[in-house]
This record gives sequence, structure tokens and C-alpha cells, in this order.
Amino acid sequence: MRRTLIERELTEEGPRRAGSARGKKRTVTVNIAESPLSWLHARGHLDDRLFDAGERLRADYERAQVGPNLTMRWDPVKIRGQGGDAGLTPTERQLAAKERFDGALREAGRGLQDILWHVVCACESLPDAEKALQWPARSGKLVLKLALDRVADFYRIR
Repeated sequence: MRRTLIERELTEEGPRRAGSARGKKRTVTVNIAESPLSWLHARGHLDDRLFDAGERLRADYERAQVGPNLTMRWDPVKIRGQGGDAGLTPTERQLAAKERFDGALREAGRGLQDILWHVVCACESLPDAEKALQWPARSGKLVLKLALDRVADFYRIR
């Protein structure tokens, strides 16, 4: 799978409270370009299989252009050698990605599609997704793992 390199921007943020329990002020380096899936994977909360499934789902989401976008096409007219869809036109590639994306969400099931969309496609953090879905705190990680496991089965990731 071809991965696109993203320029990372690091910022330092202070704590949300006035200080820690000992009264010392702390700063944290935050990578604002890092996706929630990358964050969970880097800290050992998601194994490689689940992370790859989430990245495949996001790639299909972006290729299918399901989200809001510009009406102008900026890519070149003829595209050569892009993966398994090399012989397809841009429109056919988009339709194939939409079909895979819809199939992956169907495989996840109705109750798990919401967390996948919030975290994987919209790149919301788990606490923000839990709040948006009106779930109890710290319940999203378990549900996300279940959803990504089903998506990994759909994409046949071992």
C-alpha cells in the first residue's frame, strides 16, 4: 500500500488546568497533523491489523470523494500505474472505492458505522466522537476495535 507523507507540525500546549497535582506547570508536544488512528497505534492501543484496516477504509473514503470537496478536478487527465485500479478511468476508480467503502461499512454493521465514520473518516478524537454519539466516556476504544476488526475481515487483512 502506498503511503503519502504528510508534513508534521508540532506545537506545544500547556495543560488545561492551572497545573498538575504538585502545582508544576507542564507542557506537551502535540502533533496536530496526526490522525486519531495513528495516535492509538503509536501508543499500542491498536495492533497493526486494525490500524491497516482503518487506513484502508480512510483511503477508500478519500478516493470515493464521499466528503465535501471542490467541484474542479485538479488531477492530470491520464494517470498511470496507481495500484490495482490502474486500467480504470478516474470516475471508475472513484466508483470502485465507493463500493469498497460501502461494503466495509456494511460489514461493520449498523451499530458500529458511526464510530468508524467519526474516528476514521472525520478524524475526530475518541473523546470527541464519544461526546458526539452521546456514549459514556472511555467506551469508544472498545467499540472502535470491534468495528475495525470487522473492517479488517472485509479487506482480508491478516
